[in-house]
Amino acid sequence: MHLRFALPVLAVGFLVGTPLHSQAPTASELAHSLQKRYATIRDFRADFTHEVRGGVLRTISTTERGELKVKKPGRLLMTYAAPQKKTFVADGVRVKQYFAADRSGTEGPMPTGEDLSSAILFLAGQGDLIKDFRARLPTDQPGDEWALELTPVTRQDDFAILMLFVDRRTLALHGMTTVDHQGGTFVFRFTNLRENVRLPDSDFRFTFPKGTNVIYTGRDQD
Repeated sequence: MHLRFALPVLAVGFLVGTPLHSQAPTASELAHSLQKRYATIRDFRADFTHEVRGGVLRTISTTERGELKVKKPGRLLMTYAAPQKKTFVADGVRVKQYFAADRSGTEGPMPTGEDLSSAILFLAGQGDLIKDFRARLPTDQPGDEWALELTPVTRQDDFAILMLFVDRRTLALHGMTTVDHQGGTFVFRFTNLRENVRLPDSDFRFTFPKGTNVIYTGRDQD
């Protein structure tokens, strides 16, 4: 499972938040406000753009676009529409990825326990923004946003730093950035957020198209 592919899930639950005073909060205050708000969200959906910057090759990829759906506990659907169609889906038990261009995919059991990154733990309702991350409020702040830098307490293979960008008044999430251990930066921006819309479980069921070359991963290899 490519956990980097699933990282946006951690933060999208903050898209609509409890108003916070316009004066700069402390990192702890902001983190607690986001954690409290996330606990009220059962499901949500949003459009996203995704851009890759830097890293080993020091190149910038074409911006990708798609839609994200999340439902607690542990259900996730990311459908990339452009420039290449691909799907990532987790139904709480299984995780699947599908790449339409070459009709290939992967499937394996949902990671559990210590196999989960803190991002996935938080999505599944088992993690905690306060306990799982060290929060810092960078000195250089965007004009209409708060930027909150989060470093995982336990080292994660898929990312080193997570940065959230939230509206100063409502805590609505404008975007997020993750930085990997090679300096690669993954930038996400969110629009058209709708939360607590009663997404059906059927949205998170995915069947590979006929003829897909599927590689089974994790415990399925035993």
